[in-house]
Amino acid sequence: MKSWLKIEHLLAYFACLVLLLSCSSDSKKPEYTDTPISGDILIVVDESYQPLVQVELDTFMKIYKYANIRVKYLPEAEVFNELMKNDSVRLAIVARPLNKNEAAFFDGRKIVPRVNKLAVDAVALVTNNQNPDTLLTYDQVEKIFSGKTRTWKEINPKSGLDSIQVVFDNNGSSNSRYLKDKFQLSDPLPGNWSATNSNKDVVDYVSQNPRALGVVSVNWISDKDDPEVNSFLSKIKVAEISSADSTAAHEYYKPYQAYIALKQYPFTRDVLIVIREGRNGLGTGFASFAVGDQGQRLVRLMGMLPATMPIRIIKVNS
Repeated sequence: MKSWLKIEHLLAYFACLVLLLSCSSDSKKPEYTDTPISGDILIVVDESYQPLVQVELDTFMKIYKYANIRVKYLPEAEVFNELMKNDSVRLAIVARPLNKNEAAFFDGRKIVPRVNKLAVDAVALVTNNQNPDTLLTYDQVEKIFSGKTRTWKEINPKSGLDSIQVVFDNNGSSNSRYLKDKFQLSDPLPGNWSATNSNKDVVDYVSQNPRALGVVSVNWISDKDDPEVNSFLSKIKVAEISSADSTAAHEYYKPYQAYIALKQYPFTRDVLIVIREGRNGLGTGFASFAVGDQGQRLVRLMGMLPATMPIRIIKVNS
């Protein structure tokens, strides 16, 4: 009788042990509810790329009915803050790679962000329809943004306009940060710099102020099939800029795909997808779509240079 009791005790002990180990193992497994083509996630995007990314998202979610990707469009500084501090954010679409502090933050948390190049963007300069001076040399642009040139009469003595007002989208935006880096500007910025709230607001402001020189990402003004873009273009002019090579003859270029590809338009930058999820979830699925064939065709339609799809440049001899 005692031997049977011992056996029963042993069996009960092992049963409890197996149950505890099973519970412990299950508690350590993260419960993922998404796949590369389904689920619900949050991403953050530089506001400069809202037109492009919205088209990419709409197309992706139309193809994959069970995928729901929520998005926050924010100034660049806020995008990186969300990417680091908000664990629910799966990826960010931005105009620069991680800096040393951001890379150290992820390294400290044992997270290895993956980076994919989505496109090459151009920073476009726009002027009011009443401003006749839409041909600017690289040197003139540099002097305007550094504050050395402050009036349109210094660009063209015949101009009927006086002081230049530089307008960009947001104090923490990628556009303002790009210009600071490009021309090695330090704070405080020239007094003729001012900020609105978005790229759209920049276009609206320039359309109403003849002295303004606006700074926007090219995807806000390049989709000719978009009625809103055509409305923008009817209200402003896109400036043509010479290359940064001071020894070259002054030829002027608009931020068109061919001139971006040939590196003749001087103000370009890469658009990057920074993925922080450590598995092949919905964030990775969307990123794969965006840098794949369909996603890159959308980049091209939006007037930016695709990262992986070649652009065909045709030279017509007159």
